[in-house]
Amino acid sequence: MESITRCRKCGKKMKSERVDDYRMKLICTCGFWEYKTMPKASKAINPYYPEDAFSHIKVDENVGLVFEMEKSNREKMEIITLEEISMLASSDYELDEVLQSVVEKTAKRLGVDVSSIYLWDGKELVLKATTSFRKEAIGKVRLKLGEGITGTAAKEGKPIIVKDVSSDPRYKKFAELREKDYTTMLSHPIIHKGELFGVLNVQTVAPKEFQEDEIYFISIITNLILGAIRIRRSQTTRKQ
Repeated sequence: MESITRCRKCGKKMKSERVDDYRMKLICTCGFWEYKTMPKASKAINPYYPEDAFSHIKVDENVGLVFEMEKSNREKMEIITLEEISMLASSDYELDEVLQSVVEKTAKRLGVDVSSIYLWDGKELVLKATTSFRKEAIGKVRLKLGEGITGTAAKEGKPIIVKDVSSDPRYKKFAELREKDYTTMLSHPIIHKGELFGVLNVQTVAPKEFQEDEIYFISIITNLILGAIRIRRSQTTRKQ
């Protein structure tokens, strides 16, 4: 039986197009479009699965299996992720849903252990989305401007990378987050024309050297987050 997907905006039947081995792009004549993940069964028997799918897996006698990806392939995957986030930013999803999806996609694409978003409420930075920390902490963990590495990045208006947070006196732990012993941290402020909107954080357990293109990737994501926030603020203003 053919699976029919209805547009969440107008209710019409959506046309589907295969994007890659794991996703379908659903398109409606009204202009709305979104992605859909292929079911596991389809992935397992996917006739389009590339023959070189395992070519990036190497064996290292010291550490076991190692996944290697050429820069060109990594950039291609980053572009796909940015396209997905861009679609989310302009969708009719609630902001909290968009932010949660953004941190999940960011963590997955960069291969980091945790990704979090803090938004500025005019007085404090408030945790709004996270991947590895306790979800119960969302809305409860707060930082003042200049407090912790996150607050410092927000105050200075520029990204901060700390290779080992245990040696940085600015690093602040929260009991309610039940944090692991994270090592490397990157905090990137979300700013527009001098106005602070929030901070995007990524952290790793093992030490990590963030490459220039990875930092650029994160900066683009912060701009997409900014767009998502401004779109919803504008919609709220028009309704009032």
